Amino acid sequence: MSVSLLAQNLHGSEIIKIAGEINELKRQGQNIANLTIGDFDSNIYPIPSQLKQGIVDAYGDNQTNYPPADGVLSLRESVSSFLKSKFNLDYAANQILVSGGSRPLIYSIFLAVVDPGDKVVFPAPSWNNNHYCDLLKAEAVIIPTSPGNNFMPTANEIAPHLKGATLLALCSPLNPTGTMFTKKDLEEICDLVIAENKTRKAGEKPLYLLYDQIYSQLTFGNHEHFNPVSLRPELKDVTIFVDGASKCFAATGVRVGWGFGPTEVISHMKAIVGHMGAWSPKAEQVAMAKFLRQDDNVNAYLTKLKGNIQTSLNTLYQGFQQLKSEGFNVDSIEPMGAIYLTIKVDYAGKTTPDGVVLKSSADINFYLIKEAKVAFVPFAAFGTDDDMPWFRVSVGASTQEEIRQLIPRIKEALAKLK
Repeated sequence: MSVSLLAQNLHGSEIIKIAGEINELKRQGQNIANLTIGDFDSNIYPIPSQLKQGIVDAYGDNQTNYPPADGVLSLRESVSSFLKSKFNLDYAANQILVSGGSRPLIYSIFLAVVDPGDKVVFPAPSWNNNHYCDLLKAEAVIIPTSPGNNFMPTANEIAPHLKGATLLALCSPLNPTGTMFTKKDLEEICDLVIAENKTRKAGEKPLYLLYDQIYSQLTFGNHEHFNPVSLRPELKDVTIFVDGASKCFAATGVRVGWGFGPTEVISHMKAIVGHMGAWSPKAEQVAMAKFLRQDDNVNAYLTKLKGNIQTSLNTLYQGFQQLKSEGFNVDSIEPMGAIYLTIKVDYAGKTTPDGVVLKSSADINFYLIKEAKVAFVPFAAFGTDDDMPWFRVSVGASTQEEIRQLIPRIKEALAKLK
């Protein structure tokens, strides 16, 4: 049976492939710690109780018809107030678009500003930019990053690639690394965008900046979230933000995302999301509108969630640092934000007890799944080379006790390699 060229050439998800391996082992009765998915176990991390009750009440109030194409007005007004309170950003309700999570927002940004053949610049590792470029037949310009800068792209790395580009896609805190831009590094990148746009002629498409800050409320210690428009207000006309409730309220299944940016771009995104039918459910929107206005409840929930996530991340970080001190060829980067830890497990070329040589990060990962009963995601799933020995660890679906039990199993599995 013949299908479209797009369907034939679309790359599958490495994470889904890993999930298939895990599910097969679980079917065989094995208990695997799944640290692959960027989600929360809702029995460990339930959504705020006030939000949950608000959703129930909204359904009881028969809020079950189509929502407005750009989102319920009361929610867009609440988001406007939330942005002002949290970031001192001024965006009116008509500059805000609500969708079913943040994924339709990212896709609609690509569709609204990128034409086939346009250059889209983004770092690796990063989440899904390569797939959206494939879908639009855009030219993906991938910027390799390094552990020396916590896998965040620098202005020097980006600068050679901006001439003629249509979109620069950035994310902080970054999925998959859980690392963040420093103020200085983001300022330098912002200045590059400003300088490039000054070279564009009247009527020429500008260089747009997609800024995904879905994890902005989940930051730890002294690490502070920064955004382009606060640092350089002149970027407001070309910056489109991706944000929402999915991560900061452990509400991935509630499906309430919001994007905001220049009125004209948001208006086109609204039409695109409308054609997708990718709206957030109306009852959830109504409930979220009320919850975002409850500052005390919002702040109390965030404080507790951040504390628990940070404890889990620190446990893993310190565990890998201990293994490193004992001579194992592993490493980890200090937790900064999101629900992710970046770890290194550099055992390519080693031989398993069964005599199998581990050739890639995927081989290492599947070995750990079988021997240590733990699953990570290789950075290769996020656009890097297969031989990069770095991995994303997600802690949202595991208890702190489960996480504490991982390090001895990993140690035992690595010690078997020759």
